[in-house]
Amino acid sequence: MKNEKKPIINVGRQFGSGGRLVALEIGKRLGVNVYDNELISKAAESSGFSRELFREKDEKRSLFSFSSFFSTHFGQPENYVNENELFKIQSSVIMDIAEKESAVIIGRCADYILRDRGMTLDVFISAPLDVRRTRVAERLGVSEEKAEELISRTDRKRETYYNYFTFGNWGMASNYDLCVDSSILGIEGTAEFIIGFARQAGMLK
Repeated sequence: MKNEKKPIINVGRQFGSGGRLVALEIGKRLGVNVYDNELISKAAESSGFSRELFREKDEKRSLFSFSSFFSTHFGQPENYVNENELFKIQSSVIMDIAEKESAVIIGRCADYILRDRGMTLDVFISAPLDVRRTRVAERLGVSEEKAEELISRTDRKRETYYNYFTFGNWGMASNYDLCVDSSILGIEGTAEFIIGFARQAGMLK
């Protein structure tokens, strides 16, 4: 048993779908750590870079990062290099977590990084736009119009980041083991459903 790989649940999510809340509920029910912002701290600690640098780049990648070639840095693509190096560091942190413990990992291409590991369940959580819009508006105290703008912008950043580093398609069902609409069962029900799925798949007892 000591040599067996520990189960990892990777959670991708649309902004406003409640994916982070579902992940936290899964972690609570299973008694395992949930890594989201914590990954930023761990990556910063392992690399010596500031936490602020990782937070600035977290799940974001500019479509125009090659413009740094034409900046005042004499043709050196600093932003491009930084993004790739930071991704490598964060990937190492994710692989290290997966070697040491069972965990739930939110976003950050963890499904791709751990694709050859085995004993991982890759989940994508979505919800209808009107549900997400209302949730984001209430959570952030903004209008529904502003909430929809934030949803569109955040999802676009996540999609660009994921597609660039994985050569895949963010949110496409074929990339995941399970895709769930969180509005049907709610946060707790969705978490319970995912755990049940993992158990039937033989990942959890």
